[in-house]
Amino acid sequence: MQEKRNHKPLLYKLLLAVFCMFLFAFALVPLYDTFCEVTGINGKTGGRIRAAIEEIDTSRIIRLEFITHNNQEMPWEFYVTQPYIDLHPGEVKQVDFYARNPTDIDMVGQTIPSVSPGVGARYIKKTECFCFDFQPLKAGAEEVMPVVLFLDPKIPDHIEELTLSYTLFDITDRS
Repeated sequence: MQEKRNHKPLLYKLLLAVFCMFLFAFALVPLYDTFCEVTGINGKTGGRIRAAIEEIDTSRIIRLEFITHNNQEMPWEFYVTQPYIDLHPGEVKQVDFYARNPTDIDMVGQTIPSVSPGVGARYIKKTECFCFDFQPLKAGAEEVMPVVLFLDPKIPDHIEELTLSYTLFDITDRS
């Protein structure tokens, strides 16, 4: 005669495991963003900063290059007005970006910045950036969008050049 096994404890453990996997999946993106912000890996830049600027290190000049890309679904014209700037660590500079919506519909864009080499991301400090907010543009409209930034004077000596890349996405349906 076969005895009946009680499978309820196993079922509860499996359900708990599935629930924990769903929680982990939802927590993964914020955890990844936090990890990238702390370590500077993946070239993610931090948000707006309001910290006081330390002394300017006039003994060094670092070249900051700018690159713009449109996501393939984004029809806007989008470019930087200066392909690069040379600046001293601690020196505040403004760079302007241009966007134009050539379509006949109002659209909303958002840019995602990235820094190369990734370790340099923790040293770029932005006080103003269009990347902090959504960018609505009416049909046919254009706009000059500033980025005001400086490099942390603690930037390592081996970093002589950084590339700041912005990718523009169409988020009209998501905003």
